[in-house]
Amino acid sequence: MSVDATRDPSAPAAALAPGLYIVASPIGNLADLSARAANVLRRADLIACEDTRVTATLLRAAGSTRPMLRFDAHRERARVDALVARMADEAVALVSDAGTPLVSDPGFLLVRAARAAGVPVTAVPGPCAAIAALSISGLPAGRFFFAGFLPARAAARDAAIAALVAIPGTLIFHETAPRLAATLDALARILGDRPAVVARELTKRHEEVVEGRLTELAARYRAHPPRGEIVLLVGSGEGEAATDADIDAALSRALRTMAPGRAAASVAAAFGLARGPLYARALALSGAAGGDRAGG
Repeated sequence: MSVDATRDPSAPAAALAPGLYIVASPIGNLADLSARAANVLRRADLIACEDTRVTATLLRAAGSTRPMLRFDAHRERARVDALVARMADEAVALVSDAGTPLVSDPGFLLVRAARAAGVPVTAVPGPCAAIAALSISGLPAGRFFFAGFLPARAAARDAAIAALVAIPGTLIFHETAPRLAATLDALARILGDRPAVVARELTKRHEEVVEGRLTELAARYRAHPPRGEIVLLVGSGEGEAATDADIDAALSRALRTMAPGRAAASVAAAFGLARGPLYARALALSGAAGGDRAGG
């Protein structure tokens, strides 16, 4: 391995080969900055970042004085072509405010354009809040689905959650503190009262990891509104004994946004059951609901 982990930050930095470097940064604790990431940040010609004030702290920790260019969600499309053009002769490092770039952060368009132009793209891996939370959650980690931030509007949020009913693995979300309780309520209403974990302020002084059922966590955070950065993980419900009432409740939730066939398929996948009997039950439940509506 040729990484110079002991290099004096005050010494002149040798240039990197031209290209794009995707550099993961700490999610809270600056001690998590890798030696390789610090080395790249000292040697790059340009640091593209979401917020220059946040990245200035990171660069100080890395011993870097390289110039920065703001590259956030509002500027991504406008700056892609110019940045890719610079990569013919310069090394551009992309960092986010915290964690691995492109994971709920800008950068996809830049990576795609760079690869299309034949520009070398190099990963400098490191911290990722979603993976860190999964690793300590106690929920199954063999299969998982990262859903990022759910939509802010209730109707769009509920539709997005309904589309995840049949995912056979742990669901991982980023969420803001003010929306956490409402999101937990919506998840319980649409997915059922699954096991879940709220991981808050990971790697920071006030780190907190709380497990419980979705309804329990919703009540907790309604009563005690949280602060800070949050990763929310929801178990798949697989391996749990489902009662007839559980299945009917899941079908009823699915029927709010799906036709009976699709509702039956999603619930069958979620509970590991055969679709045929569930389809018959879904038809009965949708017919009963239609009768209730018709009768006022």
